[in-house]
Amino acid sequence: MKVLMINGSPHAEGCTYTALSEIAKALKEEGIDSEILQIGTGAIHGCIGCGGCGKLGHCVFTEDPVCQAVEKAKESDGLIVGSPVYYASPNGSILSFLDRMFCSGGKYLAYKPAAAIASARRAGTTATLDALNKYFLFNKMPVVSSNYWNMVHGSCAEDVAQDLEGLQIMRTLGHNMAWMLKCIEAGKQQGIDHPVGETKIKTNFIR
Repeated sequence: MKVLMINGSPHAEGCTYTALSEIAKALKEEGIDSEILQIGTGAIHGCIGCGGCGKLGHCVFTEDPVCQAVEKAKESDGLIVGSPVYYASPNGSILSFLDRMFCSGGKYLAYKPAAAIASARRAGTTATLDALNKYFLFNKMPVVSSNYWNMVHGSCAEDVAQDLEGLQIMRTLGHNMAWMLKCIEAGKQQGIDHPVGETKIKTNFIR
């Protein structure tokens, strides 16, 4: 089993990466593989609602890592998304990334366990987690919890290394993710699969 982790920070080995790495260690202890995909510092095009991904099978914009992430998601059993806090919310790049990833590849993520983590110097973490978790809740993904809100604090990786509670939260999240993945796998072996969903009903409130 494998968990795809997305580092939404422009800093390849900063605070968010440090938190994700702590999760990766816990997953490894449980025999679960993981991969950290950083979205990078290049421009991430926002979704334009063109519907092209439904016709092509992939997003129409191919110059950034979104299509790569969707391909990795197909082979992954769980997803963890990390973002730094910018103005009390996830940074703009990760939001644009997730808009397109879920629009073009959401069907490959449905029913897979997911979690969000946030990194901040001080505040804005719970608002960031709320925004990130909405992608999972919309897409029928079980959300994995820890022993507190999934956040670390610090201005640099060295600061996060001193956030002992935050690191424990990350480790607990990793162990909980592994437990849920193993439970799902055990269920499959007993013939229990995910629910068969109804056809989506879309209500327009304009009469």
